[in-house]
Amino acid sequence: MDFLFDPAIWAGLLTLVVLEIVLGIDNLVFIAILAKKLPEAERSKALYTGLGLAIVMRLGLLSVMSWLVGLTAPLFSIWGHAFSLRDLILLAGGVFLLFKATMELHERLEAHAPGEEKNAGHAGFWLVITQILILDAVFSLDSIITAVGMVDNLGVMMTAVVVAMVLMIIASRPLTEFVNAHPTVVVLCLSFLLMIGLSLVAEGLGFHIPKGYLYAAIGFSIMIEFFNQVAARSMKRNAEKVPLRERTLAAIVNLMERPAAKPSGEEAPAAAAEAPAFAQEERNMVEGVLTLAERTVKTVMTPRSGISWVNVKEPIEEILARIRRHPHSCYPVCDGALENVIGILKAKDLAGIDPTAEGIAELARRRRPAMVPETVNVIRLMRDFRQGLRSIVLVTDEFGVIQGLITTHDLLESIAGEFPDENEARFIEPLPTGGWTAKGGADLLLIEQTCGAQNLRDPDHDYATLAGLLLERFGRIPAAGDSIEIEGLLFEVAEAGPSRIERVTIKRTA
Repeated sequence: MDFLFDPAIWAGLLTLVVLEIVLGIDNLVFIAILAKKLPEAERSKALYTGLGLAIVMRLGLLSVMSWLVGLTAPLFSIWGHAFSLRDLILLAGGVFLLFKATMELHERLEAHAPGEEKNAGHAGFWLVITQILILDAVFSLDSIITAVGMVDNLGVMMTAVVVAMVLMIIASRPLTEFVNAHPTVVVLCLSFLLMIGLSLVAEGLGFHIPKGYLYAAIGFSIMIEFFNQVAARSMKRNAEKVPLRERTLAAIVNLMERPAAKPSGEEAPAAAAEAPAFAQEERNMVEGVLTLAERTVKTVMTPRSGISWVNVKEPIEEILARIRRHPHSCYPVCDGALENVIGILKAKDLAGIDPTAEGIAELARRRRPAMVPETVNVIRLMRDFRQGLRSIVLVTDEFGVIQGLITTHDLLESIAGEFPDENEARFIEPLPTGGWTAKGGADLLLIEQTCGAQNLRDPDHDYATLAGLLLERFGRIPAAGDSIEIEGLLFEVAEAGPSRIERVTIKRTA
């Protein structure tokens, strides 16, 4: 029992434990890489089985330490260099590491078609265990020889191996999860494997490479990878500050703007521009769909000034003349003012009858108007349309004043773009001299899509139209000829009334 109180033994034991852990960490990482080849349900079993068998193998190597010490005796010579059994083992182990690392790197760096990796077959359980044992044997040899040279007590060496391996088994699961979650760490570790394999081959050929050089290179690479992981985590944290909806929209739009993949074997001139995978109209439709939930009805409604409505206080001749001037499928019918809505008149109701003002009012009362607040979003409005089987909805503000009107046609335009009527001009049209001319009531999303601009819409402000943007930027009702530059576009007021902006000219500034 005196050996338990020998400081030299405890110092040697502690040194060997630290040495085994340091030399075994890379071994554990590579075992985790090999275990990943198995189905997920068998990975932990393979990891623990491989490490358990590694303990037995290392103890067996230690038990024949006297044989290991004699491995330096020359067996034969080639070109004046004597090779021992130790040199041959180092050469074989180094070649194995170089081959294994090269194959693993090729597998991870080679591009695979979508679904190819998912459908690939898994390696056999005992085949992976065999590779783990071979890999551990290669990594163990150097540390075992070092242990033999440091300590003369076999029990101390075996205790150090067992303690180090137990600590590695305890840390195996979190370390494996970390390695599998960070592909760059896997590539870095495989690069270490190449470097270690090259050093073993060099040592087997008689060229000794000091271990300090290897450890310095590995330490520097680990430090760079640590900085890389910190930077990646910071970027992810900053990206998460952007709302999920905006991130999803940006990712999908970016994906749709990528060039279409060419069929295999197709050749094209190097200078030819690759066509995008999706047409501009398709990208606009996807963007329109993804932004519906964040857009209020103000962005799609016909404003109050553009509503065609029937006043039953007017003579029937004027009512019919108004309907002929502004042909629509439905009309709000009001009693003297737009706020006094009686009901909804469909144009087909007038077919085959001799209408009167009283008759039109009676027909309108059969269809009560639907009212929604101007703050409701388009998705909610669509649900109301489906549930109520309505074709027209009136939009009111918080005081009950009608601000606009929405039909199913307007909802379709919010997704697929403009479908102007025969007697209706487009909200935005190109100019022959370059640029565009747009109505003041044009939706800002339509302006962004047509002009290729960004950030014209501001969620912190209540405006939804081009006129609203300009009024907010000018801080007043601008006069014809006033201009302002916003997000790389020059907006010049072409027509303006005393209370609103009628038409605007838009040009790029660069």
